[in-house]
Amino acid sequence: IRVCVTICFHDFSKQFSGFSSLIAAESFNYKKFFEMVGLKKKSPEDVKKVFHILDKDQSGFIEEDELKFVLKGFTPDGRDLSDTETKALLAAGDKDGDGKIGAD
Repeated sequence: IRVCVTICFHDFSKQFSGFSSLIAAESFNYKKFFEMVGLKKKSPEDVKKVFHILDKDQSGFIEEDELKFVLKGFTPDGRDLSDTETKALLAAGDKDGDGKIGAD
């Protein structure tokens, strides 16, 4: 992820007719999520924009408590991720094992 959940959430929400498949409890799959947001196709500038949106406390890192609410940014029906889902998403983006996701 390096939370390359790119562009802005408003633009993404228009793209997600299939996003409802991630709404049910314990249904979040970070690989499918990354595919849906077009992770690999985004520019570094777009990635940084989204990173700063997700980094609510502007610490320079995205921590577990900030990831828990990621789905709410994409759809009005968004839900909080479960602890299990949040930990899996964090592990996917935490490349150095420090428990948070850096901008790089």
